[in-house]
Amino acid sequence: MLIPKRVKRRKQHRGNLKGDAHKGNKIAYGEYGLVAEEAGWIKSNQIEAARIAMTRFIKRGGKVWIDIFPHKPITRHPAEARMGSGKGAVEFWVAVVKPGRVMFEMADVTEDVAREAMRLAAHKLPVKCKFVKKEAAAPAENTEGGDVL
Repeated sequence: MLIPKRVKRRKQHRGNLKGDAHKGNKIAYGEYGLVAEEAGWIKSNQIEAARIAMTRFIKRGGKVWIDIFPHKPITRHPAEARMGSGKGAVEFWVAVVKPGRVMFEMADVTEDVAREAMRLAAHKLPVKCKFVKKEAAAPAENTEGGDVL
């Protein structure tokens, strides 16, 4: 499972999940991607389950990139503990995901295989997801100013 090697501060506030993703919202490495359609926290074990589901389906073919990392610690008090006595111990780590965030990318496989692998991975995640393809570069416009036939 993914967790940070070192952190400066071990406990954080919960934060909010408002707005869309401003970074990580474009496919950077592969040809296909899995994009979040809603905001949420994704635990490190859910990321690992999705990765295993994808790589098993493509049977060692192609390449997979994980574009999210669980940087945020979530704390819990033990069961039946009295109120007070500070903040609880770190229970697990999550990646904060907002709508539009590319979570996984894939390359060197056919579209049908990628679509099915991403579908299996999406079932392991707690947010709604969609499959996307990298946009091809748009054809260059005529910038000469002359007539186009």
